[in-house]
Amino acid sequence: MEVTAITRNAHMSPKKVREVVRTITGRPATEASEYLALIPRKSAQLINKTLKSAIANAENNNNLSSDSLIVKTAYVDQGPVLKRFKAAARGTAAPRRKKMSHITVVLSDGATN
Repeated sequence: MEVTAITRNAHMSPKKVREVVRTITGRPATEASEYLALIPRKSAQLINKTLKSAIANAENNNNLSSDSLIVKTAYVDQGPVLKRFKAAARGTAAPRRKKMSHITVVLSDGATN
């Protein structure tokens, strides 16, 4: 059985989040959570929060044990972009693109449906 958790509109560039997400795919869920707690990046905190939400979904909604869960897939999609401008040289304006991410974590108990 698969369980999903999604964090939408996280204020972090998808490129920065993908670097950390790649490291947890295929790991046991509890081990992945401990691993993310040791990474000193904001993206690791966002992913860990989503992972803990997926574990809670599995335990409360589907009566699964957290020890048997494995991170089947974890991926990041591009979210909306805030387009802003900042003052630049000679009275001009320089564009700033503040990117957001959608983080998805899918856990599996290893059983096939």
